[in-house]
Amino acid sequence: MNIIFAHRDASKSSKKILRNLSILKYYMNIKVIVGFILGIVILIGGSYALLSLGNTTSKIESSSNVKVVTGETDYDWGTIGINDGKVRATYTIKNDGTEPLKIFNVVTSCACTTAQIKIGDTTSPEFGMHTKSPYVSEIPPGKTAEVIATYDPAFHGPSGVGAISREITMETNDKSNPQLVFTAEANVVTEVSEVNN
Repeated sequence: MNIIFAHRDASKSSKKILRNLSILKYYMNIKVIVGFILGIVILIGGSYALLSLGNTTSKIESSSNVKVVTGETDYDWGTIGINDGKVRATYTIKNDGTEPLKIFNVVTSCACTTAQIKIGDTTSPEFGMHTKSPYVSEIPPGKTAEVIATYDPAFHGPSGVGAISREITMETNDKSNPQLVFTAEANVVTEVSEVNN
């Protein structure tokens, strides 16, 4: 008789344990689902925040007291070897106005090309194809700045061989000249000996 009661008690305990485990399993599933949803929300929110920071652009008031004067806007590197290293082109921008000339939203047409603005001893960060920056360069009245374009012929590997053309685009606060475009071109070859022929 004692054995039967012990068996019944064990059976009741087993059922109680199984019921508690199923309740625990239910709550664990809810925690996992809530955690997953919360993780997705955080991921989406973080991605949105990073994308909005990456696309920061400057908004500048234009002025009729600013006058942009550029030197040559086209540059030809000629024939260059793919493994000869980076090449540079320099363009000039002069402010013939009576207020500071502001240069902003500098971008390049390809990731193989970067651009910087140099005013006196101050050089901007590098700008590229995917960088929109709040950085603003100011050229005082009567002063000249340099736009320095750097091209890496090896960036695209063998698929980058042949004629190339790249652009550096920027905005200004000159009402009559709100956008400047500088171009550079080259013929990229695979062997240095091709350059000498």
